[in-house]
Amino acid sequence: MFDSHILVNLTYVVAAILFIVGLKMMAHPRSAVRGNLLSSIAMLIAVLVTAYMIMADGDATWAGWLLIILGLAIGGAIGAIMAIKVEMTQMPQLVALFNGLGGGASVLVAGAQLIGMPETEATPDIMLAIGLSGLIGTVTFWGSLVAFGKLQEIDFFERPLPIPSPQAINAVIAVVSLILLIVMMAAGVGWPYLVIFLLATILGFTLVMPIGGADMPVVIALLNSYSGLAAAATGFVIDNNVLIISGSLVGASGIILTQIMCKAMNRSLVNVLFGTMQASSGPAGSDEEIYANVRSTSAEDIAMILDTAQRVVFVPGYGLAVAQAQHAVRDLANLLRDKGIEVEYAIHPVAGRMPGHMNVLLAEADVPYEQLKEMDEINPTMGQVDVAIVIGANDVVNPLANTDPNSPISGMPIIEVDKARTVIVIKRSLSPGFAKIPNPLFAAENTLMFFSDGKKGVLDIVNAVKEL
Repeated sequence: MFDSHILVNLTYVVAAILFIVGLKMMAHPRSAVRGNLLSSIAMLIAVLVTAYMIMADGDATWAGWLLIILGLAIGGAIGAIMAIKVEMTQMPQLVALFNGLGGGASVLVAGAQLIGMPETEATPDIMLAIGLSGLIGTVTFWGSLVAFGKLQEIDFFERPLPIPSPQAINAVIAVVSLILLIVMMAAGVGWPYLVIFLLATILGFTLVMPIGGADMPVVIALLNSYSGLAAAATGFVIDNNVLIISGSLVGASGIILTQIMCKAMNRSLVNVLFGTMQASSGPAGSDEEIYANVRSTSAEDIAMILDTAQRVVFVPGYGLAVAQAQHAVRDLANLLRDKGIEVEYAIHPVAGRMPGHMNVLLAEADVPYEQLKEMDEINPTMGQVDVAIVIGANDVVNPLANTDPNSPISGMPIIEVDKARTVIVIKRSLSPGFAKIPNPLFAAENTLMFFSDGKKGVLDIVNAVKEL
């Protein structure tokens, strides 16, 4: 007789392969949507097969099945509503929230397994997996909530921690948690799990609260990795192969992405976790002095400047996402290309508030992928650009990163738009970016400020170009 567990494991292998292929496809904008769909199908297969396995083993009562069905229905409804209603500008917050929910789910599953587990099954490897799941999952849950609060700019989460030496506290908590994990392994007892949960709750706050908003893209990527590691540990707890594989994929890809983000900001992971992006006074003098020579312009003047240009580079930032200006920018770019002007987009790896934020926005507007140029590719030729149009970007074009060693963004690679012949900055005001420091670029001799909402400003330029 055919063993149903063999069929289940074979199906898990299929789901794992789909996860891997889907993840590979999501690495390229052209195939990202199909990759996401493929990964969603893999998750659906994994969920349905797990439900089948529970039914085949006779482990679920009618009440248990009711809870499973209700969970699928409620979770699916919430996911669908959030996917439809959440704006693109709120996507970083949504990702942070999903990371936290993934970590929280791992904590609950491992805890439930611990409660119902016979003493004979409390082997050292299983107890270690349970403890790690609880530790990593709890840190992920609370740390992600803090990251959500910072991204949402909730005042409570932007305040400094009212405790001295949080780094020393983190070290003590880590050591105590390690001792408790050893106790769980050696003695096979479950009571340390609750203590680990309480300590990890504190650790989730003390790790993320001191980290500045400018480092949030790195934190999101790292917490994403944590959620995967917690899921993989939980997979060992409940002996679920697809959970181990998918969790490992998320954990590994999250670490790789974190390293990419750190490189893009010229910061080490240790510096992000144990240092803070403290606000600084920036260059000497008040904001009034720094911006004394700011020159404003109009849509008509910009249209005339563009009419004589041969190469134009758009530099998108978070303000573009807020204004939902990506379609208007695409229309302006198409107008310029029709005039024979070379058009490109300079993409900073941490522009916006999560990795790949600008790529997603521009892909949504059907901007050709070939026109998107990474920072390292575009910077060597910025001196040959006739017009650089900065839309809502601030910190990622701030020359203080190269000129002020005391600046909190000192050493962070930027898109060097200041080298272009003419720089046009479309921005509502002279307000600082996420790093809370002024930007001398706005007052540079080759810079013109167009004070406007991103979408309205670009549409005004489009109309002015058409009237030429």
